[in-house]
Amino acid sequence: KMRLIILPQAIRTVLPAIGNQFVYMLKMSSLVSVIGLTELTRRADELVVSQYRPLEIYTFLVLEYFLLIIGISSGVRWLENRLRSTEV
Repeated sequence: KMRLIILPQAIRTVLPAIGNQFVYMLKMSSLVSVIGLTELTRRADELVVSQYRPLEIYTFLVLEYFLLIIGISSGVRWLENRLRSTEV
């Protein structure tokens, strides 16, 4: 019974905080390293050394992080709205 009554209320309450923490974690560290792929910043540094084009490489890196953050924020906002619409 708890999963049908208390858990949905608890999720609605903590979802914004969890979403904010996830975005914060993404901003402070590379999510890609958590997933197991090559860390974006380190790879960008390697490309700068070999290609001598820091402006283009770091601009692309910023856009990648920006798209990740926008995607996660949109997903959390969608979840919040979906859970809010099921409130009685």
